[in-house]
Amino acid sequence: MSGFLAWLANSGVVQGVIIGGTFAFLTTVLVLDAVARAATSTVNGWSSFRPAGRPGNGLLMRAASQKALPAVNVFEEAAYWLATVDGAGNKLSGEHAYRLHFPPGQLPPNDAFWSLTATDTVGYMVSNPAGRSSVDDHSGLVTNADGSVDILLQPRAPSGPAQNWVPTPAGRFKLMLRAYLPGAAIVDGSYEVPPIVEVV
Repeated sequence: MSGFLAWLANSGVVQGVIIGGTFAFLTTVLVLDAVARAATSTVNGWSSFRPAGRPGNGLLMRAASQKALPAVNVFEEAAYWLATVDGAGNKLSGEHAYRLHFPPGQLPPNDAFWSLTATDTVGYMVSNPAGRSSVDDHSGLVTNADGSVDILLQPRAPSGPAQNWVPTPAGRFKLMLRAYLPGAAIVDGSYEVPPIVEVV
């Protein structure tokens, strides 16, 4: 038996299996990424993967959904948007301060709650002096005189209302906006999340 194993090792069969398996894995990743990209819609720098979790999705779509958003609900139960760039297409970075401006009555419509979270590029929350990484509809957000809401995204505490502040990591980061039991405007696609604007 040991002679047979030595023959396998020397014949290149083992190396061929390893190389073939590696190529198969990389090909699968590329195919799933292509399927996810084709099903992802991006507006104002915010991307959403609406088909995730839907019954009747084909094998590739189900696999792409699990790779992009593991254990996600269907969009009609929980809507998710992801942003890694601002409205101008520049990558989000803790070197800059940003504002997310919701016009009057344009916070994410829902029948449960919404939340906005900042994480590192992998998806982990980063500790900060404020001890929080998100705001939601229970944060007591302060509205502007016209009823609009500005959420400030920056690493340092703002001079304005702290409850409207989402502390961001020092380097590159991403934002996740979620709306649970989203309203009709989200479900039918007419609602658009406003762009993230860099504050000069």
